[in-house]
This record gives sequence, structure tokens and C-alpha cells, in this order.
Amino acid sequence: MKTLIAAYSGVLRGTGSSILSALQDLFSIPWLNKSKVEKQLQVISVLQWVLSFLVLGITCSLIFMYIFCTDCWLISVLYFTWLIFDWNTPKKGGRRSKWVRNWAVWRYFRDYFPIRLVKTHNLLTTRNYIFGYHPHGIMGLGAFCNFSTEATEVGKKFPGIRPYLATLAGNFRVPVLREYLMSGGICPVNRDTIDYLLSKNGSGNAIIIVVGGAAESLNSTPGKNAVTLKNRKGFVKLALRHGADLVPIYSFGENEVYKQIIFEEGSWGRWVQKKFQKYIGFAPCLFHGRGFFSSNTWGLVPYSKPITTVVGEPITIPKLEHPSQKDIDLYHGMYMESLVKLFDKHKTKFGLPETEVLEVN
Repeated sequence: MKTLIAAYSGVLRGTGSSILSALQDLFSIPWLNKSKVEKQLQVISVLQWVLSFLVLGITCSLIFMYIFCTDCWLISVLYFTWLIFDWNTPKKGGRRSKWVRNWAVWRYFRDYFPIRLVKTHNLLTTRNYIFGYHPHGIMGLGAFCNFSTEATEVGKKFPGIRPYLATLAGNFRVPVLREYLMSGGICPVNRDTIDYLLSKNGSGNAIIIVVGGAAESLNSTPGKNAVTLKNRKGFVKLALRHGADLVPIYSFGENEVYKQIIFEEGSWGRWVQKKFQKYIGFAPCLFHGRGFFSSNTWGLVPYSKPITTVVGEPITIPKLEHPSQKDIDLYHGMYMESLVKLFDKHKTKFGLPETEVLEVN
């Protein structure tokens, strides 16, 4: 009997050792390596945003159109009825969700590049602000991560300041996409919205405008630091009308994450891009990043390059109900000078040579 018990115990010990050994072998498999799993989660988090940016709107529209033609047509009718009543919500700042802004997916998004937010000065909560974000890049990834999520802790770095990233108003006419954007504190970049946020929403509001817009995205390419600003004065006029301080922002590395085919001025490709920009509001770019499974193939996943967003010193702006062109030109000049100084002060910290010059177009 003792012999049988001893033999049985030996089998159990052997079985336990085998299971432990198998588990160790399982976790030693390359694809289960912790760092590799985290990297894949980072890639997935970035890709979901890229796909949302590119196809979520049209996909949701087609789905609702299809549902309308089925026995579930009432779902589409109810949603679009509610949409009519909710139509003006984006113009009043939308419905930001603290929960959505703090999703873990955004921390993976941040760490993929990685993306950093650098604060240089405090901002008074008794003032309103217009942040000028430069450069646009292909998708403004730094602008989104820093100001539409809490991944880089914008709320802690600028306590009492509510950031609103402004984007094309057309995005807020698209089902589901509009809800997704509003949950992150994104709003339409039009006069009605900006007027409301700067005059009827109290103080401590910061509207982030990617000043260069679609025109700037057409020249986005690695190794180039250029902004479209010389003739962009509308944001300065809005700041003067509301007495909102201007804050220049430069995002080092924004142009490095995608490669783009640049069409020369006068070419058919540039002509098509400008027509889209004029009539639709955005310019289609022929760009590519890396593949989903490998950095050595082409795909929609941006390249893993650091993006460092530096928030500059606020420029105090007086409130002028009817600013003259001279007033606009004066503060526009001050803004351009401040942006160039910001770039020159920080460029060597983020891998650029002392001789690098910011090109202002």
C-alpha cells in the first residue's frame, strides 16, 4: 500500500512539473512576450483611430441606409429623428465624456510614437484662449492625442482649462462619427461654434485650431518644418473680437509619421487636391505608413516616431468688437514672431540642428 501511494505521489509530482514546464514554454513563445504584446496593442490602438478617421463616417452612413431598407427600419428612423433635435449640440461644445477621454486605448496610442505634451507657461482660468497648432501633418495625431484625450494629462498640466479641438464641420453631419468626436471634446471649426465657446461658455476655454489646415497637409513630409500662416488671419480676428489670448503650439515630429507623394504646383495632382480643398474642405493626400504586421511593409499605420507638442507663452489680446485690419496685422505679426521663437528655443532639444529654420508660408 505504501509503495502504491509513493508511486502515485511521484506521478503527481511529475504531472505538476510537466504542467509548470508547459506554462513556462507557453509564456516564452515570442508572440506572448510582454513587450511584444504591448507593442501590438499600441499598433491596434493607433490603427483603430486611423480607420475611424478615414472610414467610420461613410461606413456608419451606409449601415444606417441598409438598416432603413430592412425590417429594422425603425432604428434608422429613430436615430435620424433624434439627430434632427440634436443637430446644434456640436456648435455648443458637444458632449465630452471624461470616461472616453480616459480610455486605456489612448495610453497605448500615446506610447506607440510616443507622444509628449510640454508645458512652458501657466494659463489663467479667468481667460479664454485660442491655441494655434502647427504643423497639421497628415492627420494631426499629436493634436488629437494631447487635447482630445487625457493620455498626456492635459487636464493636470493645465488645471481648470477645457480644451476643444476644432475640426471640419462636415464631420458632425455624419451619424455615429459625430458622437465619437464629441465625446473627446472635438467641435466644429466654424464661427458659430467659436463665438459660442468664447462668449457664452464662461472662462477657461481653449479652442485648438490647426491653422494651416488642408493646405498645410499637402506639404507634410518627413524632414520638413514648414507652416502655412502668412495669410491665415481669421483666428486672430476672432481672438480680438472676444479678447481671447493666443497661444502658439509647435509639434515636433508631426510631419515624420507618414510619407507622402508631393505634387508640384501646376501639376494635375495638385489641381485635383486644390479642387477638393475648395469645394469639400479637405485635400486628399497620397500617403503611406508601415504595415500592421511589419514596419518593413507599407500600410496605414503611422511610423513610430516621437511627437513632442510644446505649448508656448500666451499672447495677451485686447477685446475689440470691431478690430481694424491694422489691429489684426499687428497681433498676427506678434503671433508669427512668437511661434518662430518657440520653434528656435526648443528645436535642438528634439533632434533638430541649430541651423534648422522654420519655414513660414
